[in-house]
Amino acid sequence: MKLLVTGAACFSQQQLDILKDSFGFDVVLQKDERGAPETDFSKVDAAVLNGLFLYHGIDEFEKLKFIQLTSVGFDRVPLDKINEKGISLYNARGVYSVPMAEFALAGVLNLYKNAGGFYENKKKHLWQKNRQIRELCGSTVCVVGCGSVGTECAKRFKAFGTRVIGVDLYKPLADAYDAYYDIKSIKDALSASDVIIITLPLTQETKGLFNEEMLLSCRQGAVIVNISRGPVLDENALCKLIENCHIGGAVLDVFETEPLNENSRLWDYENVIITPHNSFVSDKNNDRLFELCCNNLKGFLKEENK
Repeated sequence: MKLLVTGAACFSQQQLDILKDSFGFDVVLQKDERGAPETDFSKVDAAVLNGLFLYHGIDEFEKLKFIQLTSVGFDRVPLDKINEKGISLYNARGVYSVPMAEFALAGVLNLYKNAGGFYENKKKHLWQKNRQIRELCGSTVCVVGCGSVGTECAKRFKAFGTRVIGVDLYKPLADAYDAYYDIKSIKDALSASDVIIITLPLTQETKGLFNEEMLLSCRQGAVIVNISRGPVLDENALCKLIENCHIGGAVLDVFETEPLNENSRLWDYENVIITPHNSFVSDKNNDRLFELCCNNLKGFLKEENK
């Protein structure tokens, strides 16, 4: 069987050799998903990829039976056609949860402890105290989207002495959260929270969910963290409510349009942290992704050999 691995996976030669020698795959590479085909796609049985189908039609893959995504989200693949063709599809659930949770915590602490301000003072050789430092302990943190990423966030914020409430379609793990709200009661949860962490997937239902009305339901001075997908949060509404001080700050790793336009007002707010869709990055991701891929391939081959 032929296994296509794109450059999105970043597997080492040793890992590629394992896929070949231990699983018996004929491993072929497509280093650049945007580039011209580096192999005959019509002969590929399984693939590890991210956005390949944004640049190459899935109908080119006549034999494809297995897809392992390097992403958690499914928004970069044609789900209707994949289901229609009966292709087994797996995402990278759990691979990036820990670094994303660490990022969310670091961002909030950065704002609460004025780390950015002290860093700027250091560059100026300026010794200047700040008496407006906040304490995270005792705060209420709301995690909107209680999947793998959200639950890892909950664990870490809870360790800092916060009360963590979860908002989701499904009731989350009881030990990770102090309280749970159904998505229909999201405004009640937001109004009770000092920090709101958005970890929802991007769907038709979640697109634009955090509009002006939703943000107005947040507690005065709340900090918004978005590590999910940019279109979940209305940036113009966020800017308006930051400027009138209803929202106390934001930690933003994803945006409605990426890269973020250099003229966006978000760049200029001192209480907004901006990173270039980088929260998932970790030196340990590759090993987690490879292990997940191997486990899913084992299950796939077992079914194929029945």
